[in-house]
Amino acid sequence: MRRWIEVLKSFYYCFSIQPWSKNITRSLLKEPKLYLWDWSLVQDEGHRLENCVASHLLKAVHFWTDRGMGEYGLYYLRTKDKLETDFVVVKNGKPWFLIEVKTRAKGLSPALFHFQKETGAPHAFQLAFDLPFVERNCFEEQGPILVPAKTLLSQLI
Repeated sequence: MRRWIEVLKSFYYCFSIQPWSKNITRSLLKEPKLYLWDWSLVQDEGHRLENCVASHLLKAVHFWTDRGMGEYGLYYLRTKDKLETDFVVVKNGKPWFLIEVKTRAKGLSPALFHFQKETGAPHAFQLAFDLPFVERNCFEEQGPILVPAKTLLSQLI
């Protein structure tokens, strides 16, 4: 199975994101998450939107690293207790911001609060795809906040 996944990665069909496990109690260590480069092929709306955000974040992480702005990485967080946050962007070896992707604006995910406290990440965002664009710098906020997906994704690059 691993060999086939590597073949698919080499043809730019998919990419994987590893779990972030430094200083996280009971975190998963080995299970990567797979995403498709062409996220429009994903049938389920929630998974498609998460895949779309993963593609944008990976592009941003590569851009920032290539521009010499630091060493960036994209990971996800999941514990053995089934607590999960979709993405963590790491800057120079330290978590910079967390992202939880939702199709609709709801209450903030408890996992964002938990993982922001554990990682010390300055920013935590819950993206909602049903909210309209807002002219605001998301990175001025410190605590977990609900953000329109269009707003945050427009500020990456």
